[in-house]
Amino acid sequence: MEKQYDFVIVGGGSAGSALAARLSADPGNKVLVLEAGHSDYKIDPFVHMPAALPFPIGSKLYDWKYETDPEPHMGGRKIYHARGKVLGGSSSINGMIFQRGNPLDYERWASDPGMETWDYAHCLPYFKRMESRHLEDGTPAGDAWRGDDGPLHLEKGKCENPLFGAFFDAVQEAGYPLTDDVNGYRQEGFGRFDRNVKNGRRWSAARAYLHPAKKRPNLTVETFAFAEKILFDTSGDTPRATGVEYTHGVGRAARRHTVHAGEVILCGGAINTPQLLQLSGVGNRELLEAHDIPVVHHLPGVGENLQDHLEVYIQYAAKEPVSIAPGLAWHQRPKIAFQWLFQRKGLGATNHFEGGGFCRSNEDVDYPNLMFHFLPIAIRYDGSQPEGLGKGAHGYQVHIGPMYADTRGWVRIKSKDPKVHPSMQFNYLSTPTDRKEWVEAIRVARTILNQPAFAKYNDGEISPGPSVETDEEILEWVRKDAETALHPSCTAAMGTGPMAVTDPLTMKVHGTEGLRVCDASVFPYVTNGNIYAPVMMVAEKAADLILGKTPLPPSEAPFYNYRAGTPLKPEQVTA
Repeated sequence: MEKQYDFVIVGGGSAGSALAARLSADPGNKVLVLEAGHSDYKIDPFVHMPAALPFPIGSKLYDWKYETDPEPHMGGRKIYHARGKVLGGSSSINGMIFQRGNPLDYERWASDPGMETWDYAHCLPYFKRMESRHLEDGTPAGDAWRGDDGPLHLEKGKCENPLFGAFFDAVQEAGYPLTDDVNGYRQEGFGRFDRNVKNGRRWSAARAYLHPAKKRPNLTVETFAFAEKILFDTSGDTPRATGVEYTHGVGRAARRHTVHAGEVILCGGAINTPQLLQLSGVGNRELLEAHDIPVVHHLPGVGENLQDHLEVYIQYAAKEPVSIAPGLAWHQRPKIAFQWLFQRKGLGATNHFEGGGFCRSNEDVDYPNLMFHFLPIAIRYDGSQPEGLGKGAHGYQVHIGPMYADTRGWVRIKSKDPKVHPSMQFNYLSTPTDRKEWVEAIRVARTILNQPAFAKYNDGEISPGPSVETDEEILEWVRKDAETALHPSCTAAMGTGPMAVTDPLTMKVHGTEGLRVCDASVFPYVTNGNIYAPVMMVAEKAADLILGKTPLPPSEAPFYNYRAGTPLKPEQVTA
């Protein structure tokens, strides 16, 4: 079967959902979205209940279930990487934490040649355009830094558990400030986090952008549509993407289709996008020839520059019964389900990542390089209980890790078969700077968690535990215990240098026509925090670039700059 569209978007995840909505707003554009996973059905509690986030991860129904090659500096461990395989992509299975990153992240982007229009001033208007932020009473909370009428609904974590109060007191006792908004004027500090939740329900990119647009006659969304190859016309001087080959359906019912397009836009993420490019003949010539793939365009940066955030859990037992552990016990789950289904409240209506913050691990870094998520429970990401904590016992924890590791990895196909997952390696802990900052991160976390504010709750550290003290003991524990924070990025980086893949002014793949990329793979450097918000900002800006619209005018809003001695406004340091 052959069809024709103006735009074919490969991937109905975070960026793909936003692009589909923006591009199809013009009724003259015929848009097709190809999503390899299934729909985010309205009746699916594992997608829509915020507290149910551990269930989709690791399930083949929702998750691509990637894992790395043995990581040489992590004791040869293979690190599991969950990525969303459902409409909304990873925004349908992630922790719903909304972090823009530090303004200086985008100043760093803009310092690279050709990237001048990706500085904070040019990115901030797109952050504002996409978000709808309101106070607890429903009052719009837009200002110079925040938007209040966009499709992405945000709410602040309530942080009502007394352990949050102890945490915010402890960070101040340790010498760190509070901030009223980590996504506003000053990121550095601690406070309540924004999250993608509306009325007790996950507010994914699919709910925000794609579903409102699906009623348009010029937008088609196909699920269970697995893209296998980009088609090119190579008769001219520059290869032009003309369509996509994909299979539609599951198992024996799957059928191969060809769709023709004026433009092909890859939105598969930092793993799928470089894999599809390489399978289609765009990438490093040596890699392609090793797999007997005809070279359409030699582009050595495809799949290189892979970056991520690694994290650990620092966990403490609690003296008093104040954690949320009893409420999440199995016998309480019918109550949780009832409250969420019929009232949209209770423990099912929160992602539990309600507060945390950012700080510097030493005085030599220019801006915060550590991120904390605080949880009023001691628990693993998959919902399992940590060793050393008795059944039903109370505890609390922080997730902690460096944000700017100078490690670099890669994604490379290992077969011509598109269903075979690519080889990937992040090279975690491979540099002296990364190892140094990891030791500092653990020591900063312990300093905070052992302040007087926690004295009434602190019943001792259970992970890593008091036996882990020296630098090498800390690093050995990180090698054995650390997990990915699920922020893979940068494998089709924007720029103009020899390893750049994506043109920062057009989002086109260098050396091709009719082919663009818009997802986390285009980041030149990973941002400070969870990457969902920056992905959506990139998609919003990319939509204007693709449509040839005049970009939004740059913002004049200031931001806090520690090194520049920016004066701190008193009203912006109170939580």
